[in-house]
Amino acid sequence: MSKDTGIKNIHKQSQSIVPIELIEKKIYLIRGHKVMLDSDLAELYMVETKMLVRAVKRNIDRFPADFMFQLTKEEFDNLRLHFGTSSQWGGRRYLPYVFTEQGVAMLSSVLRSERAIQVNIAIMRAFVKLREILSAHKELAYKLAELERKIERHEEEIKAIFDVIRQLMKPSEKPRRRIGFRVKDEKA
Repeated sequence: MSKDTGIKNIHKQSQSIVPIELIEKKIYLIRGHKVMLDSDLAELYMVETKMLVRAVKRNIDRFPADFMFQLTKEEFDNLRLHFGTSSQWGGRRYLPYVFTEQGVAMLSSVLRSERAIQVNIAIMRAFVKLREILSAHKELAYKLAELERKIERHEEEIKAIFDVIRQLMKPSEKPRRRIGFRVKDEKA
């Protein structure tokens, strides 16, 4: 097998190993960060959650607070309520860890399987796609706000025109002077 064929095979595997749509559904916004739960990552990597957490704890210096953090009980309860089920996260003995995009990238150096590499590639693509979508939404929101400002200005101008027209249509309040010549009576 040539080098090019091997690269093409790896590229095909990374595209089909995990659909990006599935990954996107597992990305949550917590504390202002886009994150993935340890259990969701373990499922994607096809390892047990406790094995993933152990590997991370053995290499904890690679995971600063902006790469990974543990949810509070309140955050975890809110997440469970959001999905309306507690069975998905079953009988956990500890609060889950979540990983930011950088944390997920760091996982590939901790989990050294071929699947971990391919899954990480797919996850990175999903994060990039989400960033592109958010960027498009920001641009659209800006254009919409600009349009609203223009409409408000035009609304004010149209209202002023209508006010002037109404003023012109009102009957005059003082009696009108007659136009024309007056003829004086010459009886005297």
